[in-house]
Amino acid sequence: MVSKALVRLVSAVNRRRMKLLLGIALLAYVASVWGNFVNMSFLLNRSIQENGELKIESKIEEIVEPLREKIRDLEKSFTQKYPPVKFLSEKDRKRILITGGAGFVGSHLTDKLMMDGHEVTVVDNFFTGRKRNVEHWIGHENFELINHDVVEPLYIEVDQIYHLASPASPPNYMYNPIKTLKTNTIGTLNMLGLAKRVGARLLLASTSEVYGDPEVHPQSEDYWGHVNPIGPRACYDEGKRVAETMCYAYMKQEGVEVRVARIFNTFGPRMHMNDGRVVSNFILQALQGEPLTVYGSGSQTRAFQYVSDLVNGLVALMNSNVSSPVNLVPLEEGLNKAIHYFRKELEYQANNQYIPKPKPARIKKGRTRHN
Repeated sequence: MVSKALVRLVSAVNRRRMKLLLGIALLAYVASVWGNFVNMSFLLNRSIQENGELKIESKIEEIVEPLREKIRDLEKSFTQKYPPVKFLSEKDRKRILITGGAGFVGSHLTDKLMMDGHEVTVVDNFFTGRKRNVEHWIGHENFELINHDVVEPLYIEVDQIYHLASPASPPNYMYNPIKTLKTNTIGTLNMLGLAKRVGARLLLASTSEVYGDPEVHPQSEDYWGHVNPIGPRACYDEGKRVAETMCYAYMKQEGVEVRVARIFNTFGPRMHMNDGRVVSNFILQALQGEPLTVYGSGSQTRAFQYVSDLVNGLVALMNSNVSSPVNLVPLEEGLNKAIHYFRKELEYQANNQYIPKPKPARIKKGRTRHN
């Protein structure tokens, strides 16, 4: 009996244990299922969230991309595309007009004054000047380019006027002598009138050609010259002489501040290769493999200056108290020495060709007839 009771007790305990184990197993299964469900829900929610975030990011990208493009455009516009310019206060910054500012010397003067921080207006009719000489300044807030012929009046507010407008090379001024005369006379008259109206100081770019074929070497500013008023160069030489006369007439009668620079042979970048002057002729002949042509023995002297030196001289003269004419010229050198320099720089080996200068015709003086 006892053994049966014991068996029943053990069986009851086992059944309870089995039920307990089954319950635990069931709970574990339910917990597992619930965990999987939670994980799936989390993953699903995360996927939905990520998709939503992707959609939001996509929308943001659609909005932001045009803004980025605009920022890039702005960055490009602010990128340094002009030569470095000095900052000047309103008090120190001048409004400067350069006639003939797209030419050889004028464009280098434009560069100098722009980089010094001034407001520069270039006036040129592009008869001999070239737009590409100053196009690197186009768009700058301190720069303005006006296509205008100084033979016509100009109305503008400025503090200083550099009057460089004029054909300067023999082929150009001989091609149109009347235009050359008009530019140097009427054009100068218009610029002096402008200087008088606005109270500006005017610098005239004159020339060593006012001395004509000088009999004195070197020429000082008080030398009157040895000129031919009807020769092939007269339109340029006499035009500049008249321009100087007008400058000093306006100074004495109207109180206009004037400066006169007599410019000698200048060379450098942007000079015309076919301008008919010594340096460009040498370079052109060297490039074509021809002998360097020298008219005469080569013992004659020439004064050569680099364009940047000339520009510095023009600016210094404009801002000085010197109102009398000034020769802007380095020391004169023998032409043979100059040729040697250019041959060395060009690494050119051809021989020079010396052509004797023709002797001037002798003119017999006639007798005075008395009637």
